[in-house]
Amino acid sequence: MIDVRVWAPAPYETTETIGPGPAEALAGLLDTAPPGPELPPLWHWVHFLDRPAQKDLGPDGHPLAGHFLPPIPDRRRMFAGGRLSLRRPLRIGTAVTRRSELASTELKHGRSGELLFVTVRHTFLDGTDGTELAVEEQDLVYRSGDPATRPAQPSYEPPEPPEQGDAPWTLAMTADPVLLFRFSALTYNAHRIHYDETYTTQVEGHPGLVVHGPLLAILCLELPRRAGHKVSRLSFRARSPVYAGQPFLATGSPDGDLAIRAPGAVTAMTAGFS
Repeated sequence: MIDVRVWAPAPYETTETIGPGPAEALAGLLDTAPPGPELPPLWHWVHFLDRPAQKDLGPDGHPLAGHFLPPIPDRRRMFAGGRLSLRRPLRIGTAVTRRSELASTELKHGRSGELLFVTVRHTFLDGTDGTELAVEEQDLVYRSGDPATRPAQPSYEPPEPPEQGDAPWTLAMTADPVLLFRFSALTYNAHRIHYDETYTTQVEGHPGLVVHGPLLAILCLELPRRAGHKVSRLSFRARSPVYAGQPFLATGSPDGDLAIRAPGAVTAMTAGFS
């Protein structure tokens, strides 16, 4: 494992005019109408994309190197969660500057060995006057080497529906390989665990194609959005993978509690909003 005390990538900025195409494509993927002039929370994930050259990708489809990718040999990356504070929505047709910086690193020891937790902070600024629009933090986990343990074989039985009083909002989903491919293409994510089943099962040790963590987070936020609730703060934490072909439920309530429920009484993601 690297000495994180000497790994200190500098902040950097990028500016993009928020065009309507990516949001329209994401709306089509979610079988919903395109949003109005304001991007819903987390929909900025289809903007500000890194587009590395093919020669710069590793055997897992991820870039071999990147500004906030730690120089760990045989690096494996996991999406752990994040937070978003929204002062003003990002609007289609406007220029937005994203300032990115390394917020924190922490080395932990788990059952699978050493784990490096990395938090990257993105601050979104109005491209005209520099006004702060939003602040996002993404939590990522990196480990080196082969998987130490393999996940248990997942259940493909529909999850138990929640009591209506506990979760008045529900959205039933099953992510098939076509949906995973489209989301990978929309977010320019070439990680093979989302589309290459042979690689996923034989190299990464998963029992099937993995549903993107960011897709699960977006589905959680679809519940208050479709109910007409404005969201100014949110947080989410990935707890367990969901696999292609598994029926799952996004559940939530106006109280601010959201979750992804997978078969076998598994809570795959928890989230909260206000």
